[in-house]
Amino acid sequence: QVQLVESGGGLVQPGGSLRLSCAASGFTFKTYYMNWVRQAPGRGPEWVSAIDTGGRSTRYADSVKGRFTISRDNAKNTLYLQMNSLKPEDTALYHCASTPYPGYSGSPSLDDYDYWGQGTQVTVSS
Repeated sequence: QVQLVESGGGLVQPGGSLRLSCAASGFTFKTYYMNWVRQAPGRGPEWVSAIDTGGRSTRYADSVKGRFTISRDNAKNTLYLQMNSLKPEDTALYHCASTPYPGYSGSPSLDDYDYWGQGTQVTVSS
């Protein structure tokens, strides 16, 4: 069956770094656009970043541009998000999400994706 399993979250101090991973199985990972979407308590979902099927084209929300880097390893069916210079406002549950349609890549709504994981919690606090 299809699975997207995120890992790498945790508690980090402001200014710190984390690297999230998303292990995919049960579908042809290399043909899907991959995204990170986050959900903070009391706030609506926020699209964070997207990467195309080959890993050549990336996009970022203005709130994370210059601090986060998305990448993928199609040989390992794994998506990554390197997060540097973390801020308290980055605190959220981070989901990876996949879609075969480029038009849906970049949506903040998990319902617009074919598959998504349960998420990994990132908490930025001193």
